[in-house]
Amino acid sequence: MKARSSILAIIAVLFLVAVPLIFPADMANTLSRVLALALLAVSLDLLVGVSGMPSLGHAAPFGVGAYAAALVARDLDPFAPLPLLAAVVAGGVFALLTGVLMVRTKGTYFLMLTLAIAELAHVLAQRWEGLTGGTNGLYGIPSLTLAPGGEPVTLAGVRYWWILLIFLIGFAIVWWTSKSTLGRSLRGLRDNEERMGSLGYSTFRLKLVVYAIAGSVAGAAGSMWVAQNRFVSPEDLAFEVSAMALLAVVVGGRGRLWGAVLGAALVTIVRDDIGASLGGRGPLLLGIVFIAVVYLLPHGFAGTSWRQLLTRRTQEEKA
Repeated sequence: MKARSSILAIIAVLFLVAVPLIFPADMANTLSRVLALALLAVSLDLLVGVSGMPSLGHAAPFGVGAYAAALVARDLDPFAPLPLLAAVVAGGVFALLTGVLMVRTKGTYFLMLTLAIAELAHVLAQRWEGLTGGTNGLYGIPSLTLAPGGEPVTLAGVRYWWILLIFLIGFAIVWWTSKSTLGRSLRGLRDNEERMGSLGYSTFRLKLVVYAIAGSVAGAAGSMWVAQNRFVSPEDLAFEVSAMALLAVVVGGRGRLWGAVLGAALVTIVRDDIGASLGGRGPLLLGIVFIAVVYLLPHGFAGTSWRQLLTRRTQEEKA
């Protein structure tokens, strides 16, 4: 089973690497947006599915990371690793500072507090015009370079490969975290926080660490978004971004990291591509897809045993 999963993962990565060599530039641009949302969803799944910490404000570290990457690229140097490093640090520090307050709560209180912090960040981005550009956002962000002072990257395929590299590293970090001793402790925290505390674990420390890790990875996703769009605005911290990431996690299957990637692809394509061809009815179609998945596949795509599902349906038809 593990060997088959490894082979499928290698094939998927090879296909993603080959996309610019096979398909037109539009495909690379679309997949760049998908990968940015996918990494955001994967980082959120580390909280929701692995740790049992549902968040409605994960757009906050994503947007903070995006602004940090944009400012470094515009005002300092667009050398690709620098905006990425700034985004990772900014997202992680933001999550660490706000997490000190938020992880002391749980359940509905935690959920609503994450939403409140994200909305405060959204409003601050709108009002702090000197730094964020206000409602107009930050524009004039140069294309990334692959060497200090080098030529800007203009080929969509090369930019896509950089974004894919960030995604693969971010996914690997989240996957390793979920499989490590820390990940096992987080699953225990998700299943029974009181018991973990009685066994001597510092539940506050565990939750704060995973919240900071998720924030750093979300910040990296923000740098991917800026690298592709070369623009960032307060809307990148809005509730809609958090909702799209959470929707991707639910549709893909909570706790199954690769399911969050599938969910992000479905959400992006339905909302932006298929919805655009339906006269802007993407959100409506997305809502219908969500209802159908929740009703037919309550554990999401990755959490559903398709063989058992087909067997059960066959037995129901015979009955």
